[in-house]
Amino acid sequence: MNGIFALIIIVAIILALVGGFVEAVNFLLWVGLVLLVVAIIAWLLRSIAGSRR
Repeated sequence: MNGIFALIIIVAIILALVGGFVEAVNFLLWVGLVLLVVAIIAWLLRSIAGSRR
């Protein structure tokens, strides 16, 4: 019985770590997409302002 209990605890810890990594990667993906959009907007504004001169 103790072996099964230890196995369940190990599996639970592994699943918790994997879930945390997936959440972190998902968060960083959204941050990266937001930064990409901000960079594209800044590049467009710079190119539009540069063409007026």
